Amino acid sequence: MWGGAVAANQVEGAWNEDGKGPSTADVATAGSREVPREYTDGVQPGRFYPSHEAVDFYHRYREDIALFAEMGFRAFRTSVNWSRIFPNGDEAEPNAAGLDFYDRLVDELLAHDIRPVLTLSHYEVPYGLVERYGSWRDRRMVEFFARYSESVLARLGDRVDHWLTFNEINAITLFPFVPAGLRFAEGENRDAVIYQAAHHQLLASARAVELARQYSPGSQVGMMMLYPTTYAQTCHPQDALERVQMMRPHWLFPEVQVHGRYPSWAEAFLRGKGVTLDLQPGDAELLARGTVDYIGISYYMSVVASHQDGGEISHGNIAGGFRNPYLAESDWGWQIDPLGLRLALNELNDRYHKPIFVVENGLGAYDELTADGRVHDPYRSEYLAAHLRQIHAAMTEDGVEVMGFTPWGCLDCVSMSTGQMSKRYGLIYVDRDDAGQGSLRRIRKDSFEWYREVIATGGASVLKD
Repeated sequence: MWGGAVAANQVEGAWNEDGKGPSTADVATAGSREVPREYTDGVQPGRFYPSHEAVDFYHRYREDIALFAEMGFRAFRTSVNWSRIFPNGDEAEPNAAGLDFYDRLVDELLAHDIRPVLTLSHYEVPYGLVERYGSWRDRRMVEFFARYSESVLARLGDRVDHWLTFNEINAITLFPFVPAGLRFAEGENRDAVIYQAAHHQLLASARAVELARQYSPGSQVGMMMLYPTTYAQTCHPQDALERVQMMRPHWLFPEVQVHGRYPSWAEAFLRGKGVTLDLQPGDAELLARGTVDYIGISYYMSVVASHQDGGEISHGNIAGGFRNPYLAESDWGWQIDPLGLRLALNELNDRYHKPIFVVENGLGAYDELTADGRVHDPYRSEYLAAHLRQIHAAMTEDGVEVMGFTPWGCLDCVSMSTGQMSKRYGLIYVDRDDAGQGSLRRIRKDSFEWYREVIATGGASVLKD
């Protein structure tokens, strides 16, 4: 399935229209590579929140989908914004206008022969749930998420055949507020809160899988994780062990979501962090019932593990590690490692024996709109081509089943990590700057034409490069 990927909170805008409530994404200010984003206590007057308008996909989705169809998309991955359906998160009934929007969106995609791939939770939680319950630290969130999932699945399940439960579910261990709305009291055991909240998300994912079986029979439901291919810095045995230790917080999630149980090493791993999970009767049975059909991954870069301090830190993405001297870097310091994607696909295939969907991969870069009204971005095409060749090798030489490729993002959007527009990933340029100024006009980049040929040839054009 060839296509592209975005997230609702990074493209839709319309943050308070048609009954939508504020989400955790809506309290994120703009930042930069040097200045981190601030997550304020509610929406504060006079602050600039890039997601509030984003790139106005909410009002322009028909125009954008027409451009996706022009590229030849056969799949489009986006998310449903939870607070558009349940504005506070704990209402008894959904917001009809929110469901109506996604109804129209799905129908528009299908009218262009584009398959919707919908993520139920992509880095946003209704802010009311943060204020009232402390978000995912509270077990009641499982029921709130189930109510939300049931509303969406009941409305769209007859037309959507690919679902993802949580975007980058393992990211809760890396920066807990963005994916899970977690804040901490002074002196609190952060790991205890994080892994209990993660357990609640795993239960909620299992519930969503069960509901999908009911309301969207025949559909496939996947888990989705950030995959940070990790290398041992040297052949020192302690470096090899450090690599395993760095990967376990990531492997924990597919272990549960694919196998339906915590792995044998989980108890000792959590005990080492001072964590004892509150497991309730019925939890094990629910996890066993709600296993997924496929694994979705985001892959942008690799990292290096070492048992010694003093190495140069790589600050790209959110999965930190030591810098790899053999790799080039993007404009934002993310190390570029196409072969690492092949290794990721092999490792996941060997461990879990499930089809894999590369639902995010892309290059954040400074793009220049030239005097001829074009964006010449050969660096983006080269980046994607190099990664596609490694996917092809994993499929043809290693026997990995890859379901599809939806690079991030098919149109420029607000960067999750920095809140910038100047950190551009899209194949379509959006006229908007870091201060929120611009016409929002859509402009085809050179990579738009390149990707259209890739899709038209089923990837063969990449293999000729």
